[in-house]
Amino acid sequence: MKSQWECFLQNLGVWEGSFTNFSPQGTLLNDTPSRLSLEGLNNNQTVRLTLSRSGQDVKREFSYVGGGLLFFENGSFSEGLIQLRPFSEFGAELALVHENRRLRLVQLFDQTGNLSGLTLIPEHLAGTQTAERPTLQVDDLLGEWRGKAVTIYPDWRSPDTYSTTLKLQLDDTGRLIQSTSFGDRTITSIATIKDPIILFDQDPQKQVQVLLLPDGASATSPLKVQLRQPLFLEVGWLIQPNLRQRMIRSYNEKGEWVSLTLVTEERVGNC
Repeated sequence: MKSQWECFLQNLGVWEGSFTNFSPQGTLLNDTPSRLSLEGLNNNQTVRLTLSRSGQDVKREFSYVGGGLLFFENGSFSEGLIQLRPFSEFGAELALVHENRRLRLVQLFDQTGNLSGLTLIPEHLAGTQTAERPTLQVDDLLGEWRGKAVTIYPDWRSPDTYSTTLKLQLDDTGRLIQSTSFGDRTITSIATIKDPIILFDQDPQKQVQVLLLPDGASATSPLKVQLRQPLFLEVGWLIQPNLRQRMIRSYNEKGEWVSLTLVTEERVGNC
């Protein structure tokens, strides 16, 4: 297995893209072109990050990774708070990597726990061609998806690998029926659809929203993060019509960050 540093190095290069801000309801607020350089120094013992946008540069240097940051072997990663605390802002970034493209998503919650905004950051390596995918639609997701999941942990225990199945179909009233199987567990849930939002609202106290976004992206989160309740944040990316990646950052009922899961799945049939 690669070390966390070696996984980080999968991201070296110059990434061109944009920071696109959305309201919690999916309204596009602004879009700012960006250029992010990750340069290896001292035989890749150090990495220099330079982010250029709005005529300003932000620079950081890394010689190790840790804290609230974890990487997968393909370079995909997530960085965020390791603990949900009362009366504090909360959030995380989830980033997927595929060939010459990256898709990053930042989800933020205010001091009362309510979802306050999202930033979508689609990027591609400078000098390469890329075709941005359109805004994700519910129909793009319907069917049966089978995949492989890898879960890694902040305490460095060995990763877990297992198969997954996701079935998405509409019932006669137009509601979305979702059935998720991982390992030996299956969870079925029902959502109402009001573009661009899919809302899992069966439990008014634990409503979860999926926001359909440009470039085949989706953002999943609770509408409100609450103490003493487990929660997860998720980004999805429809890379090709029948190929999708998802990343899930999970917290337990104590508000502690406990795991990070990367799912790569292919559509095998229509429901």
